[in-house]
Amino acid sequence: MPDSSTPALRASTNFDPNPNKGLGDTIQTSGGRALLANAGPSGTIADVAGATPSDRISVYVVRKGDTLSDIADMFGVSVNTIIWANNLKGTRDVHPGDTLVILPISGIERVIAKGDTLKSLAKKYNADVDDIAQFNGLDPADPLEIGSTVIIPGGEIIMPAAPRPLSLPTIREPYLGGGGSFQPGYYDNPVLGGIITQGIHGLNGVDIGAARGTPVRAAADGIAIVARGNGAWNSGYGNYVVITHNNNTQTLYSHMKSIITTPGQSVSSGQVIGYVGSTGLSTGPHLHFEVRGAANPLRNCSVGSICSPQ
Repeated sequence: MPDSSTPALRASTNFDPNPNKGLGDTIQTSGGRALLANAGPSGTIADVAGATPSDRISVYVVRKGDTLSDIADMFGVSVNTIIWANNLKGTRDVHPGDTLVILPISGIERVIAKGDTLKSLAKKYNADVDDIAQFNGLDPADPLEIGSTVIIPGGEIIMPAAPRPLSLPTIREPYLGGGGSFQPGYYDNPVLGGIITQGIHGLNGVDIGAARGTPVRAAADGIAIVARGNGAWNSGYGNYVVITHNNNTQTLYSHMKSIITTPGQSVSSGQVIGYVGSTGLSTGPHLHFEVRGAANPLRNCSVGSICSPQ
């Protein structure tokens, strides 16, 4: 369970991201800085109007004169959060016209104790050594400083549980949210014939197992705001697509072998947007399907079943 030395991180919310004014004192921080992505809209900050849910993924187009520090301040996140999520080479690796994805990064804040190493932390929290080093600007060859704080991107804390039948899946906590109201009949099945291999976890996601190369379909009409490929890490998502829908929700499709969608493209419900794979943090071919801003339509499906969305 989280304690004072390993609190579970959660996204802070900025309901009025505006490039022309400061953020005041309302940003939630951990260890003196905001570590996780703000709620943000699709499109540039200059186009924002109204509030958005705290689990929304933001897309920001860099303008002339922007610095990475400026952009981080706009969204109330750390510079490292943006560097890590976009595979940037450094703080100067931003140029006018570049599109940056601001993910609500989840992870663990850890105060370094005697005996801690990157390898031991990665093993303890089911994370990746290189990602911990990159996110925190550390040299993997150097020892960790006792008393310093590091962020473990994607880190998980195993929740103690009562004994259960071996046929049930192991549950990892904390569940980091991402749900909302039930939208009956709005979403279609993203993988026809796929088998549910893990129930609700992470940011309101379920895993759907299927053979590598099985078509992945848009769950509802919308516009693709993120389409990241080339086998990138992308916070563990690998090749992934995010679609924004007219009911003010987003769906995310990750770990794909390949994607055939581009940012800004309009898609229809059932349209193929990519193919099942195992890129990013994945142990086998499956689709990780998240719904942000609404209840996941597959949340009540039993593990091992072929299930239709509610």
